[in-house]
Amino acid sequence: MPRHERWNALLEALARDGQLGVEQAAAELGVSTATIRRDLDELAEQRMLTRTRGGAVLTSVSYDLPLRYKTARHAQEKLRIARAAAELIDIGSVVALNGGTTSTEVARSLAERDDLADSSASPAVTIVTNALNIANELAVRPHIKIVVTGGVARPQSYELVGPLTSGLLDLITLDAAVIGVDGIDVRYGATAHNESEAGVNTLMVGRARRVIVVADSSKLGVGTFARICSIDKVDVLITDQAADPEICAEFVSAGVQVHRV
Repeated sequence: MPRHERWNALLEALARDGQLGVEQAAAELGVSTATIRRDLDELAEQRMLTRTRGGAVLTSVSYDLPLRYKTARHAQEKLRIARAAAELIDIGSVVALNGGTTSTEVARSLAERDDLADSSASPAVTIVTNALNIANELAVRPHIKIVVTGGVARPQSYELVGPLTSGLLDLITLDAAVIGVDGIDVRYGATAHNESEAGVNTLMVGRARRVIVVADSSKLGVGTFARICSIDKVDVLITDQAADPEICAEFVSAGVQVHRV
């Protein structure tokens, strides 16, 4: 098992249980105890966990895995979802993108669209984002205009949050908002783990003519801590082929256009 996959598994186990023993982790992952000890030491150096004599315990950040440790989860599904979302964006559009792995793939898919790169429109598309990593990747694309919100950076997601963010979003109009979520459910709507990130996403939704939610099947039928918006605010949901047909039917009945890709 590659190191990044082990680290994902270890951090997720800690997020689930709050503590982890070396012997337990070695048995679950099928590796040696020496490997697990080395992994835990390296994660502790990055302040992702607190080492104990027999393993590790949760730290204040481990409940929400940093973006760099999430990239391998449902990677192919997220790539297909992102490409489908990018195809829905018209040339000349102003589009909001929040942070997260799926939204980051949407940004990359937009950057790779030949029709945008070859367009005579200037800019071919305008991206409004609170995600520092997305802004960093797209800033070198001459056909894409990048607008970055203000705010305080969250190290877990590279997103800018807080009251400074609303200053910009209150002044603009968006053709579309492409929102990555931690959960989406007919009853609870679109949700996120962190209330500050949810607040920024709510502002994006409120300024957009069209709201596109991108979420792999593991997030469907799930409600997390902080609401982004009710389901009636969502126009399109793009998910993967593993999505439960009954859950998808509930979204359709609620007026959401569902794409399984």
